Amino acid sequence: MSAIAEPAAGAPGRAAPEPSGTDRAASAGRWRLAFFLAGLSLLAGILLASVSVWFLGAVALAGAGSAAIAFDFHTPGALVRLFALTRTLGKYGERLSGHAAALADQVSLRLTIFEAMTEAPATRAAGWQLSREERLADWLEDVEDRDDERLRVQFPAATLAFGFALLFAATLFAAPLAGAPILVFVGTLLLLGRRAMGRIAASEAALRTARRAGSSELGTALAALVPLAAERRREECLGSALAGFRAAEAARRRQAEAVATLDLAAGFFGPIAVTALMIAAFHAGARGGALLPAAFVGFGWLALGEAAGALSRIVVGRVKAKAARANLAVWTDGIARPSGNSPAPAAVAEIGLRGLRVAAPDGRPIGRVLDLTFRRGRPTAVTGVSGSGKTTLLKTIAGWLDPAEGTVTIDGAGLDAAARRRRVHLCLHDAAILADTVRANLFADGASDAELRAALAAVEMDRRIAEGGGLDAWITQDALSLGEAQRLNLARAFLTEASVILLDEPTEHLDAAQAIRILARLRLHAKDRILVYAAHRPPLSGDAVVPL
Repeated sequence: MSAIAEPAAGAPGRAAPEPSGTDRAASAGRWRLAFFLAGLSLLAGILLASVSVWFLGAVALAGAGSAAIAFDFHTPGALVRLFALTRTLGKYGERLSGHAAALADQVSLRLTIFEAMTEAPATRAAGWQLSREERLADWLEDVEDRDDERLRVQFPAATLAFGFALLFAATLFAAPLAGAPILVFVGTLLLLGRRAMGRIAASEAALRTARRAGSSELGTALAALVPLAAERRREECLGSALAGFRAAEAARRRQAEAVATLDLAAGFFGPIAVTALMIAAFHAGARGGALLPAAFVGFGWLALGEAAGALSRIVVGRVKAKAARANLAVWTDGIARPSGNSPAPAAVAEIGLRGLRVAAPDGRPIGRVLDLTFRRGRPTAVTGVSGSGKTTLLKTIAGWLDPAEGTVTIDGAGLDAAARRRRVHLCLHDAAILADTVRANLFADGASDAELRAALAAVEMDRRIAEGGGLDAWITQDALSLGEAQRLNLARAFLTEASVILLDEPTEHLDAAQAIRILARLRLHAKDRILVYAAHRPPLSGDAVVPL
């Protein structure tokens, strides 16, 4: 099963759980604490450098005379130790609380994004594209970049702004003339950052395009090495794929050059600021001990300059987060996801197909035009040869695909695809088995253990599950045979509360006698619902038949 695949059958229209008000308040509280500790750590670092140079300067001015004997070494020494300890504790506290807040936000963000991806028309119309690994890598990277935006971009930027405002105010008090050159250099640094941002954005786009092309071509070539060798085209195809990776590395180098230029400029920030401040103080007539206040503030700028080394990481993070927002907006913008508190939809009496013709993933119409009505309590079998559109028809009814022509109505109303998905359980024949417990794989969070075991018994999987460890046993796709996976899939249909149950080849991978037994039980279980199933085998006696 691919890392991102078509939404698992049995959970149509399930909304991503939204964080509660308590969770949001807790996350906001952690962020506030993290910001406070980051500001405290930066302030302690500035004061540590400032007090240290003031201490050393005062000692030097005191010399070896009587002033040195009267000089108080203990108070500044204690302050140095206090600020060093505060900086260390603040830094570790900020990391703990900041990462805790970031992880809490990531849970909500990832659920929202991946829920939107499963709901998006692009997924429903062409779910097969989601197995393309070169695109999957980009989506996962986008989510990662979006996750890190606050922690890697907004947070350090706000902390640096706080430190700059604090020191600039102190500079205007100690040596006002130094304010102008500091502002000029900061403006220059911001312009360089803006220019670097453009270069990094261009190289990031080129990197992704080249890497995607290289990955796609390399995957194709590796999957056909023997035929390509026989055709004497292996070197050509591999060379074309590797050319994409070389282009990606060239784009990565351009990005690294832009980052290095910005790092070099940021490295001069502290020395230039302290030099400007000391020259301004000297020009204003400060001499000897009168220079100590300027030195105190100046070496604070030196400490802030060290923190400004994060500027390039902020710029890169900002570029990536902006690109990630744009890429993920394709999935999240305009996708209406039902609230977890929405009332359950009313029971469905009939589904009507009016002038309906289904479409292949590429939009090409297939099959004939259908005018049908499926009614509650009347099981219906959709029959036809492979490729006649049985599965496509079920997906269209369920709201996962758009029809080429016509409409699908529920109780006479033309509901949109999202509304239909909330009322329909679509059980596909290629069952999705999660690497999780049996309980989690049944997709029935509100069901009791007795109900879960009853569903497993109905599909003749109860003994197999009991021997394997019960409902809390861990299973994977490889742990079950195709027939066992199919029966677990059908157990989901027994547990669903949806008014409409659509089964795609429910007897696939089952022997004939077992298939008849399980399908008969399911038909009896769903006697007060709409049941439609696609089948190659002859339908159960008494069921309506729709040939395609």
